[in-house]
Parts: sequence; C-alpha cells; structure tokens
Amino acid sequence: MSIAVPKESHAERPVPAATGGRRLWRWEILLLLVVAAVFGFNAWASPYFLDPWTLSDLTFNFTEKAIVALPMALLIIAREIDISVAGIIALASVVMGLVAGAGFGTGAIVAAGCLTGLAAGAVNGALVTTFRVPAIVATIGTMSLFRGVAYAVLGDQALRDYPDSFAFFGQGYAWGLISFEMVVFAVLAMLTGVVLHVTVIGRRIKAIGSNPTAAFFSGIRVDRYRFWLFALVGLASGIASILLTSRLGSTRPSIAVGWELEIITMVILGGVSILGGVGSIAGVVLAALLIGLVTFGLGLLNVPGIVMSIVTGGLLIGVIALPILARRLTARGERP
Repeated sequence: MSIAVPKESHAERPVPAATGGRRLWRWEILLLLVVAAVFGFNAWASPYFLDPWTLSDLTFNFTEKAIVALPMALLIIAREIDISVAGIIALASVVMGLVAGAGFGTGAIVAAGCLTGLAAGAVNGALVTTFRVPAIVATIGTMSLFRGVAYAVLGDQALRDYPDSFAFFGQGYAWGLISFEMVVFAVLAMLTGVVLHVTVIGRRIKAIGSNPTAAFFSGIRVDRYRFWLFALVGLASGIASILLTSRLGSTRPSIAVGWELEIITMVILGGVSILGGVGSIAGVVLAALLIGLVTFGLGLLNVPGIVMSIVTGGLLIGVIALPILARRLTARGERP
C-alpha cells in the first residue's frame, strides 16, 4: 500500500488556529460578518430583496450545491478532491429521465438517482484507492466520462416524462415558506457536523488529512475511509440531481454545467484547508449562504451570469492565495 507522505505544515492553511483573544476572529466569525454585510447591501440595493417569498426563493440558489459541498468538505479534509460532481449530477438526471420515461413511479425515480450517484462515487473511490490514480486526475477523467455518457444518450434532446408527484422534491414546501430542499440541507448539515466534530469517524478523517502515513500506521484504514468518502460525495450528487431535476421538471445533458467550481469554492471559502486536516461544517454552511446571497443579489440587479462566474472564481483564488501571501509577508517582516 502506498501512502502519500505530507510535504507541508499547516502554516499555509486559510484558517489559523484560534487561541485566546484571536478566538473572536475565527474564520466563521469573519464569514458571518461578511454574510451580514452582503445581506444588508442586497436589502439596500433591491426593494424586492426583503420580500418573504424572495428570501424563500434565495434558498433554492444554493441548497442543491451546498448538499454536495457537505461531504466534499469531508473529502477535502481527508486530503482528496472530486471534480466530477457536476458530471455525476448530469448522469443521474439522465438515468432518472429514462426510468421515468419507462413508466416507473416517483419512488423508483428517486432510487435511480441515489443509486446512480452512489455508483459513480464508488467508481471514483475505486480508481483512487485501488488503482492508485491521483484523485484530481481520476475525477477529471470521470467528469468527462459521466457528462459524455449523458450527451451520448440524449444528444440535444430533453426528457420531461416525470410524474406530478416528483415535482415536490424541488418545488415543494415543508412548512410555510421553508422549502423541502432547505429542510434536506439543514438535516444533512447537522448530521455532517456531528460526524465531523463529535464522532471518532470525524477525528479519523482529520487525522488522515493531517498525516495519512501516521494515520495508516496508527491503525486507521485510510483507503477504506477515502473510498466511502468518494461514494458519499457521489450519493450527495445523486440527491442534488433529484432536487435539481425536480425543480426544473426536465433533464438535459447540460444540466449543472460548471457546478463543481461553485461547490469547491463553498468548501474552501468555508475554511476547509485544500491541504487537508482542517475545516468545519459551520464554515461551509456560512460560505454556501454567502455565495447564495452574492449570486442572488447580483441576479436581482440583472448582472449577467458570466459576471457571477468571475465573482465565484475570484473568491476561490482569493481565499487560497491571500492567506499564503499574508504568511509570506509576515515571515518577511520577522526576518532580522
């Protein structure tokens, strides 16, 4: 078994360890302040933003991506990454469309979406843990594979033969203005937070990300954890595909194009170190809300979608580059 030996310390991570008075300036606190500032700006810039139904619609802007970001955070903490999540969403949507077209009911359609996502995630996990393909290479390959299969099956066509009851998953409300999607996201966020921060599984995931060699020799089954984390990301992508397909009411092979960038940005912006070993689910939830507020606010102001992509890419580059730049400037200032 080959285990990658860590090459770096935690010094370049975006979330410094919080001690003493610096605890007040934890990454999550800073994110919360930025969320409040963006919320206030949106309320000032658009007279429609504070309408209750507008705020409810806002949740649809980030919940599906955030559902995938939760297990993606665990995967990145374990020092791996999955670039193929948008391709998995497209493949699962196509499979669901074919199942619906064959006359099956909502239960079978939902099961098809979940199982397709789980199987695609398992493929990624097997490539990384069994065939020793680097995660970024393996998932870039499967990203093209899954999306390519979707295009090969549908071409430029769309599938729309979904039963009426299927629409509830992406368009229904659980209570008042609270959407079913929001409830699913909240439940999954709490479960993921408990697993990461309370259970021995979370401690082992952090140990794997901090030092996989030490984790292996301390008895942790590193590859088994990594495999199931990839499978979990695939399952979450399948769930996101169910919600998105239900909300749109149709399947196209171009569904969810570019989502992998926003999902990974949510995770990194949430304070999860791209180098592994560090991160919190609270940060990921706040980052998802922040990106949702930014893109939704820009949408209310009729800003073109390409500008939103520029903003998202800028956030991703900035959150990775700025801590490294700050560390280097600090080190330069401490030299005699």
